Amino acid sequence: MAGEYRFSFGPWNIGEGADPFGPPVRPSVEFAAKLKAYQELGFEGVQFHDDDAVPDMEQLSPQQIVDKAKAMKKLLDDHGLVAEFAAPRLWEDPRGVDGGFTANDPACRKWAIERTKRTFDICEALGTDFSVFWYAREGTYARESKNAIDAHKHLVDSLNELLDYAPQIRLAIEPKPNEPMDHMYIPTIGHALALGAMTRHADRMGALIETAHSILAGLDPSDDMAFALAAGKLWSVHLNDQNGMKYDQDKSFAAANLRAAYNQVRVLELADYASTGYFVGLDVKAMRTTRPEHQTKHLSNSKAFFLALVEKVRTWDTKFEAECIANRDYEELERGVMMHLMGV
Repeated sequence: MAGEYRFSFGPWNIGEGADPFGPPVRPSVEFAAKLKAYQELGFEGVQFHDDDAVPDMEQLSPQQIVDKAKAMKKLLDDHGLVAEFAAPRLWEDPRGVDGGFTANDPACRKWAIERTKRTFDICEALGTDFSVFWYAREGTYARESKNAIDAHKHLVDSLNELLDYAPQIRLAIEPKPNEPMDHMYIPTIGHALALGAMTRHADRMGALIETAHSILAGLDPSDDMAFALAAGKLWSVHLNDQNGMKYDQDKSFAAANLRAAYNQVRVLELADYASTGYFVGLDVKAMRTTRPEHQTKHLSNSKAFFLALVEKVRTWDTKFEAECIANRDYEELERGVMMHLMGV
């Protein structure tokens, strides 16, 4: 349990301060400046949506998309960075309004698959074999609007076609129970792993767990991670925090619930996650009140909190823990954990 962790975040995590209830309050930051921030903050990996790597990709030919992605790869190389993954962003296109892969319109389903093939081309050009699916609008506002049995079959069929297209790709599903849809298909890690097992390329199907998404489902993020780790399928994490089952807040990691954050770090340490080379991704947003000159503090804070909790896990008295477990004295175990976290 002494490995070195690798950290990543997405360029959208240095944002303009807009939220569902108000417009931007900070000026935009150029992509090159964001890459400089990666270096300064000690992050190695860049998380991409497909159109983060290749803007306006819908107006480009497949070869033009690859060429622009290769240019992005060179820019990353020049900054000493690597792409962790590229993910299809289907939810902002009008053709994805009813879901892409599960849309009732077969033309929209075809578009979603073809767009994602271009995403996989981008992955290859960026030098990564990893992609992530967040099924943002794959669900319903009105349950009767879709045949859910057919919808899940569409998901499996699309995965089979896409994995056939790109045999080098590993694909992780990032589950979420709601928002933007009332009811999203594949809402939990159990659904994600089951869907992957239904494909004909289950060995290349894994999972990405986001802290907030587990909390929004009423679940414990560390147990969700443990379930995926037990299956050998936790290929990335998006750490943040959440004040209860509200909207997706993307607060700095450990800022709302320190003990829950400790247990997320603990389970990663128990699995020796650092030795896998997989990234610890942060998906956090600066507070709307944050001034432009402070707009990366949520990232530096989250990383600092994570590393401090790694130290807490690694200095925990495992002999004391074993004694409490042998005596079934979980009250004493809980006291010990809390005193350790409080440093007293």
